Amino acid sequence: MFGQITKKLKDAKRIAFVTGAGISQESGIPTFRGKDGLWRNYDVMKLATINAFYDNPKLVWEWYNERRKNIFSAEPNLGHKAIAELEKFVEVVVLTQNIDGLHQKAGSTDVLELHGSIVKIKCSVCDFKSEILTEFTDMPPLCKCGNILRPDVVWFGESLPKDIWQEAMIHASKCDVMVVVGTSLVVSPANTLPIYAKQNNAIIIEINPDETIMSSDMDFSIRSTSVMALPEFVSIFK
Repeated sequence: MFGQITKKLKDAKRIAFVTGAGISQESGIPTFRGKDGLWRNYDVMKLATINAFYDNPKLVWEWYNERRKNIFSAEPNLGHKAIAELEKFVEVVVLTQNIDGLHQKAGSTDVLELHGSIVKIKCSVCDFKSEILTEFTDMPPLCKCGNILRPDVVWFGESLPKDIWQEAMIHASKCDVMVVVGTSLVVSPANTLPIYAKQNNAIIIEINPDETIMSSDMDFSIRSTSVMALPEFVSIFK
């Protein structure tokens, strides 16, 4: 599968993975933009924007609680596990757009969650932040300051946390190989990470069953799932 570039890959010391919803699909977590994606059944503007949250926080929280149930019952698949195993051989960082925590559950130790985490909450007004693994009984949940708590995720129209994004750019700029897995790369600014990698003359590999709008910019494209391709990718370094 990787025969053409195996020799080049063996020289890599730093590998950055940019992962999207596709890598978790085979763990039973639906994607947003696939044919069976979450957004097909919901109006995104009623679920994943700050205005929607203020208009109907109870609806947004109910939807996120359903997502949390799905995510908490999911287990890392062979794609997640392969990335974690690769740490035995080279330096690995995961720059993920996912909020499901499956990379950490698989054993990856250096994970930047660009869009936040399903297990974290924050106050919509004050600086309160925490992790929460149980369901709320009161909807919407309230902070001790009296304002509404919200999922600590990046919604459409919101900026990524500045410190997280700066760290992601640094990792992308220093990697020898960037592997883009299970993402269509249509969401900004995550879709600019391959550009930073290219500036370091990194090899850019895309692993996705379908062609994306950035496929032509990749050095190497694998039309397969992460479950099929990533264990073979890791075997190159063993």
